[in-house]
Amino acid sequence: MQTPPLLISQLLRHGSTVHGASEVVTYTGDGVRKQTYAEVGLDAARLAHALKGLGVSGDDRVGTFMWNNAEHLIAYLAIPSMGAVLHAWNIRLFPEQLAYVANHGGAKVVILDNTLAPLAAPLFQHLPKIEHIVVSGPIADETRDALAASGKQVHDWSALLDGQPTEYAWPEDIDENDAAGLCYTSGTTGNPKGVAYSHRSNWLHAMGAATCVGYSSKDRVLAVVPLFHANAWGLPYVSFFLGFSLLMPDRFLQGEHLLPFIQMEQATFGAGVPTIWNDMLRKADEGTYDLSSVKGFLIGGAAVPPALLHGFWDRHGIDIIQGWGMTETSPLASTAVEPLGIERDHPDYYDYRLSQGRIAGGVQLRLVDVDGKVVPWDGESVGEIELKGPWITGSYLAMGGESDAEIADMASKFDDGWLRTGDVGTVNERGYIHLTDRAKDVIKSGGEWISSVELENEIMGHPDVIEAAVIGVPDARWDERPLACYVLSEGATATPAVLRDFIATKVAKWQLPERWAQIPEVPKTSVGKFDKKVLRQQYADGDLDVITLA
Repeated sequence: MQTPPLLISQLLRHGSTVHGASEVVTYTGDGVRKQTYAEVGLDAARLAHALKGLGVSGDDRVGTFMWNNAEHLIAYLAIPSMGAVLHAWNIRLFPEQLAYVANHGGAKVVILDNTLAPLAAPLFQHLPKIEHIVVSGPIADETRDALAASGKQVHDWSALLDGQPTEYAWPEDIDENDAAGLCYTSGTTGNPKGVAYSHRSNWLHAMGAATCVGYSSKDRVLAVVPLFHANAWGLPYVSFFLGFSLLMPDRFLQGEHLLPFIQMEQATFGAGVPTIWNDMLRKADEGTYDLSSVKGFLIGGAAVPPALLHGFWDRHGIDIIQGWGMTETSPLASTAVEPLGIERDHPDYYDYRLSQGRIAGGVQLRLVDVDGKVVPWDGESVGEIELKGPWITGSYLAMGGESDAEIADMASKFDDGWLRTGDVGTVNERGYIHLTDRAKDVIKSGGEWISSVELENEIMGHPDVIEAAVIGVPDARWDERPLACYVLSEGATATPAVLRDFIATKVAKWQLPERWAQIPEVPKTSVGKFDKKVLRQQYADGDLDVITLA
């Protein structure tokens, strides 16, 4: 067999020729703008020439600070294809974390959207490695002056690409194991950790992801998951591999915008975190939008509440497919599609659909208990999930200068070559994962474990509850007990006693929370996950209005 290197440039060529008529559609708030994949290929060549003119060569890093739009897709394809390394900056990080990530990644050029330029401008005085700022879209003079005040050269995207050649000699001597992109964890503990995706890992991940959901070249996929978050779950590369069109919402991420965009462009699939779809379901239930084109939504980043899954299917005929993974897994590890022989009327159907899914082909999994012993896939033995595979990271990115403690922390996430995910659960004989909790979120009460995720899902099953997050808090008798923090829908009146009675038949009596706190919203991380460390700190500081039931 031939052994050509698996390079992003091959995906770019394939998508822009074989699937040249497919489209990237960017929402503008009141309409759309469109480019074919053939036109994306031409602009990718122009961008590569422009970046080369700015001194980008070898494996130089190029940062992006952008929404999901056509320009970001062009950068996703052009930068690694020319041999450089794409580093999509997370626009939702705190400024201190963002500065750390940008400096650690080491980009010399950054591309940013005009609507984000005022937000980004103060940051650049803290980023000495950046030499050039490329702005996509018009900006006010004062914003341009603020960017230039940092000492960087400021360029306009359109002016920079105008007149550049529409063909580029994409290098073919790149090692497929060289870095194509950088992504950083959301930093729930310590500084974010960098993961370097290779050309090979992105290629194989795209092939793996292409098999898990059922996309085809006829689909039109709404990409709500941000391109700065773990390759947008692979969508930029899967789209050029399979040829489905990409619908990009830009900065318009609310249900009131996404629903008309879906209707306007006849979306068939979508991908995003549960908080996005919760908002969309509430708007969709008002009955003013036609969602008949949609076959399903892929949801990841957090466990899918049963009420969300049932709400979309029962009221709109839309399938919810749960995916599980993390930055370190590129991110696909599993998808919750039911096995052969399990139809919707089967009593086990929803157990499978509400699981974290079946382990993806190419990914190896083992369960390790608290004593370090590997336990069987029997659906009962509990352990931490550890992974291996061609798109699973083997180490975190070290750029030099890390402290001994940081190096030790990075090393602790691996066990004899296996990635320790930090997720605890069971796996059945068919390879379906049922997570009970994050290792750090399990509530240890009186020598027994309580799953915060299970409690959250049951509480969110109440029609008055929009969101719920459960944390462990100190208890004099039991060491730790659950505190249920919940968000009510507008006008709802459910009390802690009502909510406790609602879940009383669904969980063991000793697991029922005594402590409850109504909150305006659940704090989120930069990628939309529940940020429980914030709730823990609020509780410690006495900032939560806690009601204790007898």
